Amino acid sequence: MSAHKGEKLNWLVANLPEGLIVDAAWLRTHGYAANLLAKYVQAGWLEQPVHRVYTRPRGPLVWEQAVISLQTLLARDLVLGGRSALDLHGHAHYMHQDTTVVYLYGPEPPPTWLAKLPAGVEFRYRNDARLFERSRASTAPHDLAADPAKLTSSSGTAAVPWGQWRWPLVVSTPERAVLEFLNELPDNESFHQADMLIEGLSTLRPPRLQALLADCRSIKVKRLFFFLADRHQHAWLKRIDRTKIDLGRGKKSLVRGGRYDAKYMITVPGDLDGSGRIGGRT
Repeated sequence: MSAHKGEKLNWLVANLPEGLIVDAAWLRTHGYAANLLAKYVQAGWLEQPVHRVYTRPRGPLVWEQAVISLQTLLARDLVLGGRSALDLHGHAHYMHQDTTVVYLYGPEPPPTWLAKLPAGVEFRYRNDARLFERSRASTAPHDLAADPAKLTSSSGTAAVPWGQWRWPLVVSTPERAVLEFLNELPDNESFHQADMLIEGLSTLRPPRLQALLADCRSIKVKRLFFFLADRHQHAWLKRIDRTKIDLGRGKKSLVRGGRYDAKYMITVPGDLDGSGRIGGRT
């Protein structure tokens, strides 16, 4: 009996890396009953950051570990997107804000216990079907040992190696993330930061951007993207075929009391003035 218990503990050590998390359902699937888990916790081999969630002890939990755990061990189709992905790609200096909110995109929301984790951030879920018609996010093959270099998909997601173990963290590419970011305007992101962000995105890939814009459901996002892109005239903008992108019909007011842009039929903040100046910034 003791040998059997030793084998189960050895399997857990081999298959649950320190710092990653799993839930009781995952452990039950692999043959770990509740009473055995309670003994592991009591002995210090496992910790419970929240009810029915387990991890092998390794210092404070950070949000990247939680996301990687969901994408790999727990096989959830969730992708780090929007502001969070842009931050990871190195564009945080355009947005001037610490990471306090983490955006996750996918066909189904994350488990409810994610909101309770002591990871120091607020997790916000977005259903990617509301923004894209066919370019659904996917973290397949849900493999912790997968090579990040081989996980770029046609839907605008890629994997970056994270931590000393170089675990794959699946994120939106900058082309996808900027559209996700714009979708948060005006309630959760600012026009001024969006403008500074696009000003700095000089290396977007036209083919990928073309496909995502054509697939994007949001008229607001597409009009706002071109309005801001026109202001900065990056080289990639000339390679986008606008005739294949539906910008819809009719006017859209994005802010009250703003300035109307006749070309894209949107109302934007008055200090986004079309001359390259924003609130006095050149």
